[in-house]
Amino acid sequence: MASIRVALAEDNVLLREGISRLVAMNDDFELVGTASDLPELLAVIEQHDPDVVITDIRMPPTSRDEGLQAAAWLRDHRPKVGVVVLSQYTNPGYAVALLEHGSAGRAYLLKELVRARTHPRASSLDTLTPRESQILAEMAQGKSNAAIAVALHVSERAVEKHTSAIFAKLGLGEEKDVNRRVKAVLLFLSRGEQD
Repeated sequence: MASIRVALAEDNVLLREGISRLVAMNDDFELVGTASDLPELLAVIEQHDPDVVITDIRMPPTSRDEGLQAAAWLRDHRPKVGVVVLSQYTNPGYAVALLEHGSAGRAYLLKELVRARTHPRASSLDTLTPRESQILAEMAQGKSNAAIAVALHVSERAVEKHTSAIFAKLGLGEEKDVNRRVKAVLLFLSRGEQD
């Protein structure tokens, strides 16, 4: 049986990388392209003809409802393509807008639910000290250890020590082909502590 061709749109590079890895880990799926904004997503769809599009609800250029715009475009131009809209917003208006012309091939999934299924260690975030939480929040913005040190007025060595403690508390050991920094940030973002 042929694998399901997936296109992914997410403007947060760390989250996009994490979701890409989750898709790639499943033999039933083939990631055919990624995008960071709506125009790029439409180009990926035109070029790669995916079976399913996974899209964040808010992306550039306006960061309002690009995921819904993509779903509407697909309904008009590629009605057989399934759409999964990921959102951290519990606003029912988004789900209603996505499903108002029918629910076939459409899904609205809260990132919180994705976290609950794919990141059972997320409760470990509660064990982080306030400083470790600050460092993880800075990490989630894509900052290097040096940039985090400047932002928090600590030494780079202190950031490295806190980062090691974060990895230990989140159960992120050294694994081949796994970026612990990305996994830690995904846990943090999926917890809903970042917009």
